[in-house]
Amino acid sequence: MVTISASDLMVALVQAASTLPVFFLSVLAGAIADNFSRRWVMFAGHCLIASASTTLMISVGLGFVSPWLILGLGFLAGCGFALTDPAWHASVGDILHKREIPAAVTLMSVGYNIVRSVGPALGGVILAFFGPLAAFALAALSDLAPLGAIWRTKWQVRSSPLPRERMTMAIHDGVRFTALSSEIRVAIARATLFGLASISILALLPLVVRDQLRSGPIVYGILLAGFGMGAFIAGMSNGFLRRITSQNRLVACASVACAACCLSLALTSSVAVAAISLAFGGAGWLVTWTGIDVSVQLASPRWVVGRTLSIYYALSAGGMAAGSWIWGSVAQNYSLPWALEGAAGALLLVAAAGIVLPVRPWEETDQESSDFRAPELALDLKPRSGPIVAKVDYSISEKNIDAFLGCMRTKRHALSRAGARNWTLQRNLQTPSLWTETFRTPTWMDFLRLNHRLTAADKEADEHLLALHDGELPPRTVLSIERTTEAARTRALTVFSRPPR
Repeated sequence: MVTISASDLMVALVQAASTLPVFFLSVLAGAIADNFSRRWVMFAGHCLIASASTTLMISVGLGFVSPWLILGLGFLAGCGFALTDPAWHASVGDILHKREIPAAVTLMSVGYNIVRSVGPALGGVILAFFGPLAAFALAALSDLAPLGAIWRTKWQVRSSPLPRERMTMAIHDGVRFTALSSEIRVAIARATLFGLASISILALLPLVVRDQLRSGPIVYGILLAGFGMGAFIAGMSNGFLRRITSQNRLVACASVACAACCLSLALTSSVAVAAISLAFGGAGWLVTWTGIDVSVQLASPRWVVGRTLSIYYALSAGGMAAGSWIWGSVAQNYSLPWALEGAAGALLLVAAAGIVLPVRPWEETDQESSDFRAPELALDLKPRSGPIVAKVDYSISEKNIDAFLGCMRTKRHALSRAGARNWTLQRNLQTPSLWTETFRTPTWMDFLRLNHRLTAADKEADEHLLALHDGELPPRTVLSIERTTEAARTRALTVFSRPPR
């Protein structure tokens, strides 16, 4: 893009074109990853990436290449990444135990950044000595390797006994879970702000090479190699860094490192200084994205992890796409140093945001769905029958009310994230020790999904409630199906009961 367009904005938009699809399509891709084979979703995404690379190679070979074609093919490749990433990262938890996820995500990031350092350096040499066609041909061939790896590799995934959700409902439930999870909301907010500011490093780097360093593809490859080397060193040190400081402080320090990188790039005309600065930027980049990725994964049960990750990718990619446009516009309308200095200031603000938006420490909790048996019913309900109303009565002494309300807050949060609607807690005015918990689900199938989604960690509140309950018999869940009073649709009100979960 630098060689065929004189517009600084068009150069920066190359990053935006490849990240915008992640913003628009990731949530749908996450729902697909949670409802279909993640392996085949990854395969389809890599097919799109390979198609974009092959088309670019053919276009360059025929001499038909333009700025808009580059942006369009970048957008197509971005669609492939949008489809692949949620399934790819969610598959880590399918293959490995929860406690191994932080190391696995770090290893994936290190591998990605090794490729980031070796690939552009190799591409710069090929571009300088053999021309763009050879570089794009090698890129197209290399995109076949992931397809072969996915085709040959298989892993076992625990399947749900329930039918697949409709895409609209799957997206709704994923957004609902994310919105009700404070630790995931904070992680996504920090990622979006960091992406908005830090993408300036990669989006403006071609302009730094062209305008400040007065160099070409080889120097660009060397600088990206410095970025990747910094990420590699940070990845190898990540375990040690997590042991000596908190995750929130680590992410804040990473933002400061990226700010120092931007400021150095704005002020230097030395390739060596720029490469060292980019090593700090690469280290900050890896530490931040690895830390936030793991935070989202560990806070998400398996039934929704593809969707929470996709929402995280969508908003962080939206921040990077917006940042590419903002910093490219500043560079074009004012100057490149101004854009880099402004990005450095924004990154310092992102670091300070850790005070009000702290990333919580990683905790290993049991996020596997618990075993659940559907209750025996006196009526043969259809999956779409409903709405279903669930009621549970508790007998609580006066001295245990505060502890009971605390357990109920925890239970309400767990049930609401899993799909419960209109949750209420009522106290009997004639018998004050009697409390009734009530919630609804739209259909019988939604009620079954809710109980299959609850994890062992979610059900810990039930054990505490059982200990607080003073009745001779344990609390029982009474299920009802709502009826209408319209004559044409009158149905018998059916009531069921089942023992506690």
